[in-house]
Amino acid sequence: MADPIISNAVNAYNAAAKALGSSGLEARENAGPSFGELLQNIKTDAIQTGKSDEKQTMMAAAGQANITDVVTAVSAAEVTLQAVTAVRDRVISAYQEIMRMPI
Repeated sequence: MADPIISNAVNAYNAAAKALGSSGLEARENAGPSFGELLQNIKTDAIQTGKSDEKQTMMAAAGQANITDVVTAVSAAEVTLQAVTAVRDRVISAYQEIMRMPI
């Protein structure tokens, strides 16, 4: 014989799940960019930051740039390089973990 308290709890849980509509296991229609697209966007942004830094540095060498803009561009390039390096390290670490998994 089932415990009425447990049965009531299960029924309440099922009713709440039905009210929410989905179990969360279905595919989302608007899931956002794929992992590859995300990496492509990051790569494009990093390249643009590097180009901006190079442009500001060349203008500074020619005496045509504001020093504040040059320092800002160099700092942005440093942060971008650190982020790209961190992502690369995490990807390598994940790959190594996968390779260590038993078949």
